[in-house]
Amino acid sequence: MTAQTGLIRLFYDEMWNKADKTHIPEIFHPDFTFRGSLGPVLVGHDQFAGYVDDVVRALPDFVCDILETTEQDRRAVAKMLFHGTHRAVMLGYEPSGLRVEWYGSAHFTFREGLVADLWVLGDVHGLIAQLEANKSSRARP
Repeated sequence: MTAQTGLIRLFYDEMWNKADKTHIPEIFHPDFTFRGSLGPVLVGHDQFAGYVDDVVRALPDFVCDILETTEQDRRAVAKMLFHGTHRAVMLGYEPSGLRVEWYGSAHFTFREGLVADLWVLGDVHGLIAQLEANKSSRARP
């Protein structure tokens, strides 16, 4: 496993899957940029930590499964499956208590041995369709 793949695994297996934000400084460059499929464009550790809090609040058991990784030079891409139980408002949808999942990809750029830029592109339309279906099923008498 390369050092870059090791950072990707640390990011998902330890930071996201255990909601352990203490790993942020060992994964990300201090001025890293993050663009997430759930909307925000963030810069730096503090803004990203707030995003983690928001996602984990909505999906307390949020898990990211790495399905595949590919690397070239200072870049890596991970094919992902994201999932969790919808327990708080997410994307404007009231909590349903139901499991949601969506596929995506994460595009990493490394600098000085850390992640300098991360773009996460996810199937947000698929996620919204699940949240809509959950909303509709709860509205029926």
